Amino acid sequence: MEQVTVAGSVLDALASIGTKRVFGLPGVHNLAFWQQQRRGRPGIVGVRHEQTTVYAADGAARATGSLGVALTTTGPGAANAVAAFGEAAASHSPVLLVASEVATTLRRPGVVRGILHESADQAALFEPLAKAVYRPRTPGEVAEAVGAAITTALTWPQGPVYLDVPTDVLGQPGTPVRHTAPERAAPGSDRLAAAVAEIDRAERVVLWAGGGVVQAGAESDLDALARRLGAPVVTTFGARGVLPDDHPCLVAAPPHEPEVAALIAEADLMVAVGTDFDGMNTRNWSMPRPPRLVAINCDATDLGKNYSPDVGVLGDARETLRALAHAVAARPVSWTDAAGLREKVRERLRGEKCDEPLSLVEAVEDAWPTAGAVVADMAVAGYWIGGYASMGRPRRLQYPVGWGTLGYALPAAIGPAAVSGTPTLAVCGDGGLMFGVGELATLAQERLPVTVLVVDDACYGMLRYDQERFGHPEQGVHLTTPDFVALARSFGIGAADVPGVAELPSALREAAGHGGPMLLRLPAALPPPRTTSPRWRD
Repeated sequence: MEQVTVAGSVLDALASIGTKRVFGLPGVHNLAFWQQQRRGRPGIVGVRHEQTTVYAADGAARATGSLGVALTTTGPGAANAVAAFGEAAASHSPVLLVASEVATTLRRPGVVRGILHESADQAALFEPLAKAVYRPRTPGEVAEAVGAAITTALTWPQGPVYLDVPTDVLGQPGTPVRHTAPERAAPGSDRLAAAVAEIDRAERVVLWAGGGVVQAGAESDLDALARRLGAPVVTTFGARGVLPDDHPCLVAAPPHEPEVAALIAEADLMVAVGTDFDGMNTRNWSMPRPPRLVAINCDATDLGKNYSPDVGVLGDARETLRALAHAVAARPVSWTDAAGLREKVRERLRGEKCDEPLSLVEAVEDAWPTAGAVVADMAVAGYWIGGYASMGRPRRLQYPVGWGTLGYALPAAIGPAAVSGTPTLAVCGDGGLMFGVGELATLAQERLPVTVLVVDDACYGMLRYDQERFGHPEQGVHLTTPDFVALARSFGIGAADVPGVAELPSALREAAGHGGPMLLRLPAALPPPRTTSPRWRD
């Protein structure tokens, strides 16, 4: 029987939790993973930049709720992944990055000898961002560290974990890896009782649902509590799709919009679940808020980091919402028309000359299959899709609003397309697409069902808008861009120019049914929505 190496034992451990595909870029120090590919072990999707290994793993994790896995080589290979790792950290994505390190036989403690790819402390690059960092140096230590890393990344609050293994250790005989399933934290009975009392004495309750609701799989429990209280549900970007589009309690518009902010201000109690009230969702904490706050979070730090709750409940979102839905007094009718706010917001935006971006939003809503994923970049088109397009289900939308990493959409779209074969729409601007344009080669090589929609204005549109708004000269924002259609076709990818937004629905339908990679170029200069900070002054 063939000896299982350390690299093989890592792949076996990932297979044991259901991982089918991981994302990697080979180097001289980590080829052991490729040499250990076998039937029953995860396949390695080869990408063209180490940053993409983590973006794609993040995309897979957000789409499925399972662990996303990235493999990089040593030194610059690991360092190239830091930006994507930071986005995973800010968005609490369960990602495991396994990097190689220089050989233990060559390294001397406390000395940088000049070994190829050597760093003084490679893992230290990730420590400010990681939920945990592991530096195993023997096969036995690797087995313990991998098991701990899997459990740590998947335990709520979830987050990315970094682990590196010396290249010589990767080829040594491996030790079987064991890990424990993550456990949910039940809420304390005294805190739960205090929350029930606070809710029962309130007349107008609003629910604020964060991404933690989706991570906990608590959608049905949020639904039950909202219906029992007749409470409107406001969602953060991470919770888009947490309730069906036609849900009577869903406020299907961003918190920043005036109509939504006014509704929040009318409530006398907010019940916030799975959120840390970050700056992007609160206009840097200038949003109105009800006089009383019940906060529910599985992370003690996030529980009161930005707003101090009157009642804080430390516990799993699913367990806590389920308990509350059974314990609070039922309200016969809702105190507001939550569902009607969506059209009010859109009517006002049309009056503000936002017809073209709203048509973009409606094209995605009407033409992209609900079963498919939508990955929005930090671009003007992404702001509109990320904030306003109906999602229809949780985990459909991915939006890098955590750290705000421009260039996220294309590499992250590789994740859901590769692990589940779902049609995936990457909404990019021409500037952001160029951050990872080499991944068109990955789409072609893997024949992934990713449609890249690039809204092309030959500019960093958001930055140009800032300069126009504040009367500054336009400097540093105009871009030389390639012929995107010809570029895609040079990789063997189907591509087309879309003359205008009116033609976009039919182009999207055709692309979704294509079954392989596509690129659509839409020439447009869109104004940004109110979900972007330059307009928070309005």
